[in-house]
Amino acid sequence: MQDDEQAAVEQLQTGDIGGLDLLIRRYQVPAMRAAYLVCRDLALAEDIMQAAFVRAFERIAQFDASRPFGPWFLRSVVNDAVQASRRRQCSVPLDEANELLSNERPELTAEADELRAVIWAALDELQPQQRAAIVLRYYLGFSESEMAAELGCTSGTVKSRLHRARHHLRCLLAPWLYPVEE
Repeated sequence: MQDDEQAAVEQLQTGDIGGLDLLIRRYQVPAMRAAYLVCRDLALAEDIMQAAFVRAFERIAQFDASRPFGPWFLRSVVNDAVQASRRRQCSVPLDEANELLSNERPELTAEADELRAVIWAALDELQPQQRAAIVLRYYLGFSESEMAAELGCTSGTVKSRLHRARHHLRCLLAPWLYPVEE
């Protein structure tokens, strides 16, 4: 699997756009989801994802082919989504979020739908950089050191962003997680 990816990158680095096909198939959905989780706008997330693939093709000569493509590419997507979120406040109806990010199943209960709405509302309250930290850590599975290296900041900055984001989420979700019994 990694060999196919490396071959696709090498193909791109020789100027053959055909190498982009495998990378698009492999990273289109994770890129779309990562962008959406940060900017919270479906159309904007699609634009970010598409632009990221174009930019990856344009800048592939700068990429070290001995490293995995995914973290390099997804970092670019998340950074673009953070910048887009700073430029504009994103607000997406929860039904659009459900269509994109969940496997709609008939057995989903009203309680699960309510929890999803509460979580989306809590994520909306985070600053874009904090949302990005949550996405990188808990959605994309980056370690704190990988996040620091990919984001070009210190490990302390990453820890601070994660700490603030988790604290804010705990405060926002406390009524749901720890309901007061009547």
